[in-house]
Amino acid sequence: MKIVRVETFLVPPRWLFCRIETDEGVVGWGEPVVEGRAEVVRAAVDVLAEYLIGQDPLRIQDHWQVLTKGGFYRGGPVLSSAVAGLDHALWDIAGKTYGAPVYGLLGGPVRDAVRVYAWVGGDEPARLAEDVGAQVEAGFTAVKMNAAGRTSALTTPAETAAVVERVAAARQALGPGRDVAVDFHGRFTAAGARRVLREIAPLHPLFAEEPLLPELGHLLGGLVASTEVPIATGERLYGRAEFLPALTAGIAVAQPDLSHAGGITEVTRIASLAETYGAQLAPHCPLGPISLAASLQVAFCTPNFLIQEQSRGIHYNKDADLLSYLVDTEPFRFVDGQALRTGLPGLGITVDEAAVRAADRGGHAWRNPVWRHADGSFAEW
Repeated sequence: MKIVRVETFLVPPRWLFCRIETDEGVVGWGEPVVEGRAEVVRAAVDVLAEYLIGQDPLRIQDHWQVLTKGGFYRGGPVLSSAVAGLDHALWDIAGKTYGAPVYGLLGGPVRDAVRVYAWVGGDEPARLAEDVGAQVEAGFTAVKMNAAGRTSALTTPAETAAVVERVAAARQALGPGRDVAVDFHGRFTAAGARRVLREIAPLHPLFAEEPLLPELGHLLGGLVASTEVPIATGERLYGRAEFLPALTAGIAVAQPDLSHAGGITEVTRIASLAETYGAQLAPHCPLGPISLAASLQVAFCTPNFLIQEQSRGIHYNKDADLLSYLVDTEPFRFVDGQALRTGLPGLGITVDEAAVRAADRGGHAWRNPVWRHADGSFAEW
């Protein structure tokens, strides 16, 4: 079997899909994207595809080595995301070829269901208690919310109080038997994060996500040591080497993104590395159905898996949603806040190719907003 074609599709709301076709008619799908830079990743996929044409798609580990290291210059979000999507598609082909789900090729399942969480509120949520209540009614046992919008370098008393008020509202709506995770989105300095973490600790958040920007990783150990709140990070880390300092700093939860961190091949290694540090895996995934499908395949076979992000109803999804490009939505029917394991081959989903091709004709040019403080200076989004 040989690879004969690699195609990419720019589909709303902000995703990029890829399709690998073989001479035996087996097709695999992947999701290589950097949100806001999808066109750039598309070009990277085109370059990497030059190597894949004519190759045996089942040599996944070998292809991963060549795609990540064969160009001399390595790493970074664009290259790692391009490799990730191609890697999804290769594993999808392998599963379909062998008639097995990807988790079966990775050693078999360790669980029958994967706990997922829902997003509530935006960057400055208004009806938070109502939104949380709706997710509880839908059966979810965990939600995630942004800690704050624009944030001062040293959080003011009003900013800190606003974070506490929102987390308290979520906690009250959830009760003691459900969880709220709080996403700092890298908007806080170490001092600001320390202040806020101290105040929200009594509300028992499941974890505090990305309290610091990835380039401030050298400060992560001190922050971890200063708080009892479990610290999570990793959506902007792209391989094992970048996760190692965060794990040695003592993070409780590693959050690689299956569309950014080298795909299924690399994230399974990151999960094993995290396990040696006693850290849990909670893959980042505010993206599309292929990325979520790949995440679930890893979750089903990862012993130290904690919880899975998913994008149904997320505030980014305006022109399409998680289920828009699927023939059968059953794999993403969540029961009591869980995705149930199926034995479907490959990634376990059937992509609606006609819908994808139609969406690509319109494409998208999604960009994240650029924020500024009141004085006109740049603010982290």
